[in-house]
Amino acid sequence: MYQKVVDYINSTRQVGFFNAVLNKAQRARLCRGRSVFLRSKYAKSPVWCRANTSDVHVFGQIFQAREYRCLDQIKEADLIIDCGANVGYASAYFLSRFPSATLFAIEPDPENFGALKDNLRAYGKRATCLCLGIWSRSTGLKFSRDSLGKGQEWARTVREVREGEAADVNAIDIGSILAQSGIKRISILKIDIEGSEIAVFSSNYQSWIDKVDNLVIELHGAECARVFHEAIAGLAFEISTCDELTVCLKRKS
Repeated sequence: MYQKVVDYINSTRQVGFFNAVLNKAQRARLCRGRSVFLRSKYAKSPVWCRANTSDVHVFGQIFQAREYRCLDQIKEADLIIDCGANVGYASAYFLSRFPSATLFAIEPDPENFGALKDNLRAYGKRATCLCLGIWSRSTGLKFSRDSLGKGQEWARTVREVREGEAADVNAIDIGSILAQSGIKRISILKIDIEGSEIAVFSSNYQSWIDKVDNLVIELHGAECARVFHEAIAGLAFEISTCDELTVCLKRKS
C-alpha cells in the first residue's frame, strides 16, 4: 500500500494534480482494453494511448520518470530530430519544452506512425512526421519478425533488405533530414532505434555529426556503444549517462 501511495504522489508531482486525477480514471479504462487520452503538465495537449500496447509504459518513461530531464540545462532549441519517435511522446515533450523549435519525428512502424501523427497534430507546422527508418543511407528495410508482437511497439527492430527482397519501409539518413530542414545545425538529436545505431554510426555520419549541438541516445549493447563512441571521439561533447541514456552535451567554451 505504501508503495502505491508513493507512486501516486510521484505521478501527481510530475503530471500535475488535475492531470493525475484524470489519468487515474483513464488508466482504469485502459485496463478494460479501451484506448484513451492521457495528460501531463509537460505536454501542451493530451496524448493518445492505445490499449494493450507498450504506450502506457512509454508515457511513464517520458512524462512521469522524465527520461529526458538530462536536457534540462538547454534553454533554447531551433531544430530537434527525434529518431525512433514511436507514438510521439518524446516529441510532444520536446515541442512543449522548446516552444520555438522545429522538430522532425521519424518512425518506421506504420501503426506507431499513425498515433505519432495524431499526437503531434496540435503542434502544427512545427512538427514534421516521416514514416521511415533511420540508417546510414537511403535503402530498404525489413522489420525483424520477433519484434512485431503486441506489447513490443516500443521495440521494433529492422535490418537492411537482402537481394531480391521487398522492403517493408524505406530508410533515410540524418544528413538528409538536416538538409530537408533548411536549418544549419541540430540543437537536439534524440536516437532510440533499437540497435540500428550500429549502421548510423558506422558510415556516412561525418557530414553531419559535427553539426550536432546536443545528442541523447539509447545504446543497445556493447557493439553499439563501441561504434558510437568511436564516431564521436574528438568532438566537443561533455558525455554522461542518465538512466539508460548516453548524454552528449555541447561543451561550454
